[in-house]
Amino acid sequence: MATIKITQNPNENREEIVGLCPFSAIEYSGNDIEINAACKMCKICVKSRPDIFEFIADEIKEINKDEWKGIAVYVDHHDGEIHPVTFELIGKAKEMAKKVHYPVYALFIGSNITNKCGELLKYGVDEVFVYDNKELENFRIEPFTAVVGDFINNNKPSSFLFGGTTIGRSLAPRAAARFRTGLTADCTVLDIQENTDLDQIRPAFGGNIMAHIHTPNTRPQFATVRYKIFDKPEALTDPKGKVTSCSLSKKELESKIKVISVHKKELIAGIEDAEVIVVAGRGVKQESDMDMIHKLADALGAEIASTRPLIEAGWTDPRRQIGLSGRTVKPKLIITCGVSGAIQFVAGMQNADLIIAINNDKHAPIHKIAHYGIVGDIYQIIPELLSKIKSGESIGDLINV
Repeated sequence: MATIKITQNPNENREEIVGLCPFSAIEYSGNDIEINAACKMCKICVKSRPDIFEFIADEIKEINKDEWKGIAVYVDHHDGEIHPVTFELIGKAKEMAKKVHYPVYALFIGSNITNKCGELLKYGVDEVFVYDNKELENFRIEPFTAVVGDFINNNKPSSFLFGGTTIGRSLAPRAAARFRTGLTADCTVLDIQENTDLDQIRPAFGGNIMAHIHTPNTRPQFATVRYKIFDKPEALTDPKGKVTSCSLSKKELESKIKVISVHKKELIAGIEDAEVIVVAGRGVKQESDMDMIHKLADALGAEIASTRPLIEAGWTDPRRQIGLSGRTVKPKLIITCGVSGAIQFVAGMQNADLIIAINNDKHAPIHKIAHYGIVGDIYQIIPELLSKIKSGESIGDLINV
């Protein structure tokens, strides 16, 4: 762990020395200067008084990156029904693996799932490692982490991708902690360097900046990605990959969690899979005006979504929020109505095929990412759009309102 070494000088002005730290981390114990737990390692004291304070960095142990090869994808599924985020991650893994001539692996954990491996192979996975065991029928963190650990120890993948699902967000950090490596959650951009370091980019500080994260001195490199961030690859007509069956002893699959019963959750259609979405933003002045948004959505056969302020006002269902704290969508068409386009919102919809923005502020950030921007009052524009739709005009005609 990095430390600050102190060269004691009893003749120094105590008030001056203590005042060097804006976090009140410098104090005196008798005649000795000490650094307390408030230290942020900002090194202001080192820069101000290098004669007294010296920063001692951690010794970085370089790893042999040649020992770690391949990009692995965790197969997120329910009773063998593979979550579509898995295929999106396979597509991204193939894209990155091609740059560094790596294989793409899929780790499939569960019970009675071997017959589903062909579905993974047809999307270009080089090898599916399947742990098919009765003890793995239901997700429990201890045995699943043990399986991930066994797979990593035996195959040494350089990078490991997980879907940003309930299971992925539980399993990835546990496995990353076990291998004392880094994990970047909710990545929106992934790429790989020639030296196999993973470029991981995600919004940070409430979406106000985009953080570019590296973990160059540890392997594997872990990342989670939400559904609808990347594209699903085209299926292959003649897949070449293979399936490898793996196993662990029953002792290694033991868990302190006992599954007594499983109750299936009622499936509710969400906005993630919608092809057309109409989004209501802060420009909607009162709850009754949502009727106008609903009419536009009905006319287009679209789903309704909204930004955070309308969720907090109770005007729409929280499951219909788009953004960092909501859902990520990738529709063929999205129409934003009175949405300013804060980065928190944009992160959840910027990959839509066609974005049409309606906002009376021509400088609103949403116009910078929209394919077509309509500068005007939604209370005038939307009725005009509805009129054109009823008269049978196409989307191409609509954007020329």
